[in-house]
Amino acid sequence: MVPFSPRASQAGESTACSRGGWFQSPPLLGHPSTEDSVPKEELSNSISTLLLRNLSDVFGENDADRRRAAIDEIFHEDAAFHDPNGGMFRGRDEIDRIAGVIKSTHPDFEYRPLFPPEESGDAGRVRWVSGPPGKPPAYAGTDFIVARNGRIASVYLFFDNLP
Repeated sequence: MVPFSPRASQAGESTACSRGGWFQSPPLLGHPSTEDSVPKEELSNSISTLLLRNLSDVFGENDADRRRAAIDEIFHEDAAFHDPNGGMFRGRDEIDRIAGVIKSTHPDFEYRPLFPPEESGDAGRVRWVSGPPGKPPAYAGTDFIVARNGRIASVYLFFDNLP
């Protein structure tokens, strides 16, 4: 079974989850089903979309320009990233800087959600593993976010035991 990758599926398709389950991927910005039906200024990211984009497009992205573009799209200007080992990083510039530092320590690692993201009100979480493609994961974690008006206001990172 192929592990889930947010980039590997189109919005609305069923996607394999690394635990063997299936879930419906959330609509993605830029996908015709969302862009054609809603004016661009009214587009809002679901909590699930924000969680998955944060994993793949921010902390999983090697290209600095693409990473920064994603940060500008999905984070509030005053957003905060809480790292249990590194403290708190506030603002898009700091989130961009720390995401680049973290990714540079393991440029070949990919984040793979273990389950579909969970949402509750304006917050959500996703449990994930990370490691080189095709190899056992090296570490695991949970991202918890609080969103405001379709963008991330806060991200809280928790490291978990490997499943």
